[in-house]
Amino acid sequence: MTASRPSVPAFAVAPVFAVAGVVATVLTALSGRYGYHRDELYFLVAGQKLSWGYVDQPPLTPLIARVSSEVFGNTPMGLRVVSTLACAATVVVVALLAREFGSERRGQVLAAVCAAVSGFVLGVGHLVSTATYDLLAWMLICLFAVKLLRTGDGRWWLWLGLTAGVALENKYLVVLPIGALLLALLIVGPRGVLRSWWLLAGVAVAGLVALPNVVWQFQHDWPQLTVAGGISEDDGTENRIMFIPLQLLQLSPFLVPVWVAGFMRLWRMPWARAVALAYPLLCVVVLAVGGKPYYALPLLLVLIAAGCEPMLRWRRTTLVVGLSLTAVTSALFTLPILPASAVDFVIPVNKEQGEQIGWPALATSVAGVWNTIPADQRDRATIFTGNYGEAGALRRFAPALPTYSGHMSFADWEHPADTQNGPVLLVEMERTPSFETHFNRCRQVGTIDNIVSNDEDGTALVLCDSPAEPWSTLWPKLRRYY
Repeated sequence: MTASRPSVPAFAVAPVFAVAGVVATVLTALSGRYGYHRDELYFLVAGQKLSWGYVDQPPLTPLIARVSSEVFGNTPMGLRVVSTLACAATVVVVALLAREFGSERRGQVLAAVCAAVSGFVLGVGHLVSTATYDLLAWMLICLFAVKLLRTGDGRWWLWLGLTAGVALENKYLVVLPIGALLLALLIVGPRGVLRSWWLLAGVAVAGLVALPNVVWQFQHDWPQLTVAGGISEDDGTENRIMFIPLQLLQLSPFLVPVWVAGFMRLWRMPWARAVALAYPLLCVVVLAVGGKPYYALPLLLVLIAAGCEPMLRWRRTTLVVGLSLTAVTSALFTLPILPASAVDFVIPVNKEQGEQIGWPALATSVAGVWNTIPADQRDRATIFTGNYGEAGALRRFAPALPTYSGHMSFADWEHPADTQNGPVLLVEMERTPSFETHFNRCRQVGTIDNIVSNDEDGTALVLCDSPAEPWSTLWPKLRRYY
């Protein structure tokens, strides 16, 4: 090996896997508290309607949700088993990245601990979400890219391409770090890895694996672009304003010196300089498109992996205290530790905590109003919800009720028959007159009163006499992509 192609130390297998095991144990112990997240309720339904694509996502996460719930049980704990394993694997990959950057045993273990106590890793590891598996895929892609740059062995393009292809079956965001890394290679090198037939082979592998969903999107007029455009338009300004603060907070403020040290360390390594530059390039892209701040966080974990070796020069007491405070605050704000009645304390920082509370009660309230509809009218009556979380909750906790929604892929799965021309019970987060004009004589008959101030607290239950026109005519007007 030349100086620019360094070898790596031995991998600290036992302590790194011990850290990952602790993370898996903690997540498992807490996975049954609170309840399903609104996205998880959606994934459960999507998993029962497997397809090569959905309007808002590729098929991998719904598939995993179905497998996990069928193998381990249709409970929050059973549903989250695969997410827990993915989170533990992410911790191991971060340690492997530290090894690639030349970190010895203690540096690798510190990298694993930093990942394990970071808020973002714990948060996405607790839930079933596209971000959970996206994070693991990004870290693997970065690992293979670093191996490629360190060794100059073009065959790593195949592993990178395979992982990218699988990631594209989960979320299209994977093109962002790959694009940032390629641009960084063009700017600072080493450009030699781009002049290889292995690169074309890796692209071919990625394209082949991702092709089924790409074909599905093409056949359905690229609905994910519509969804992405709506999210950017709706949240873009807020995302840009909060981008820098959340880069500092979502992993942990204590870890900021670690990833700054990692950036400086990589910048001094000619073969790894592109890895350092990829992060600010990705930040520019995310800011430009108004993407969510967490889109750039996986590359910060790469910088943390690189920065742990320099951090070993800190006083041990400082490291222990800092990591302990990080673990406590990350767990408090991302895991279901507090009593459900106290979650309002953390919702301003992490609203996803509140989105796991109150769904069975919502279903009970809706069922109670439904039962007030005269029995002779119920065979023509319908329940229409404003979002997929409400629809998913009713499908899970009140499956006998005729529940429909025009939100995301629910709009594609089924709609009421025109013969269902009787009463319509609307579940609305906020009463919307323009929306209610699609139905005849609507009046509020109930309100959802949650124990926490989440999105569904105060949701209106509105009973209308009938749809204003046949459902087949009305349905396209009720469709929502975001």
